[in-house]
Amino acid sequence: MKIGVNVLNFGPGTDPGVLRSWAHTVEGLGFDLLMVSDHVAITPDVAERYPAPFYEPFTTLSWLAGLTTRIRLGTTVLIAPYRHPLLTARMAANLDELSGGRLVLGMGVGWARQEFAALGIPFERRGRLTDDHLRGIRAAWADTASYGNRRIPVWVGGNSDAGLRRAVRLGDAWHPLRRTMPWLREAAVRLKAYADEEHLSVPALAPRIALRLTAAPVAGPQRLAGEGTLDQILDDLDQLRLLGAESVVLDPYNGDPRETCHPQAAWQALATVAAHLCPPRTDTEQS
Repeated sequence: MKIGVNVLNFGPGTDPGVLRSWAHTVEGLGFDLLMVSDHVAITPDVAERYPAPFYEPFTTLSWLAGLTTRIRLGTTVLIAPYRHPLLTARMAANLDELSGGRLVLGMGVGWARQEFAALGIPFERRGRLTDDHLRGIRAAWADTASYGNRRIPVWVGGNSDAGLRRAVRLGDAWHPLRRTMPWLREAAVRLKAYADEEHLSVPALAPRIALRLTAAPVAGPQRLAGEGTLDQILDDLDQLRLLGAESVVLDPYNGDPRETCHPQAAWQALATVAAHLCPPRTDTEQS
């Protein structure tokens, strides 16, 4: 099971130097995947949770590709309706080629009504637009004369039934975000049932979970996967492995934009987890 990290590409504490440090830290600790999120217009509903500066994902990942050598790069998630599918297809294919085949394209429908309005995109049609977008990029990539023989994994985000069904029909993996372990176990059953209904293979499971390391155990039915003591977090990862997860993305952002001013706390939590998960890398591997 591959372990990735959601890197904070937004907020008052984020700048190019901090992004560079994030990339070197995550790759140096031995994690397998570095992912960033997506917003285009930082409208009030977005700014409350993910304030400016907000670094656009394709631009940011292209730059980080040149600062890293091994780690895979991805989006968690790119908002499909915000771009034309041919633009997404071209940018993704170019980034994948320039990075040496390291891209994972996570995609979702979006949630910020004001941002949709600012971009002139009908919020109520975002599900259908996302379906059309996913079909469009796959159709574009089928033109190997124009795009080469790209094999970019597409992770479909979304915690709703519509998101699960979209992942079955159009994704290589399902990418749920920040849920409890009981919810993830139940949803994995629904995912298989939807795949059986469609007579399609079950997409891979690739959840993004919290990373909030605490000194005392966290109890209660609302505890997110990835919250609690080191033993609780490691047990969550073991349980996800037993569920068949091929990848898990750790998300150290807990909702307060001031966290971006002190990334060292997130880096320390990641180092603590990595010490129990990731084998140390040799000088040859790091060079």
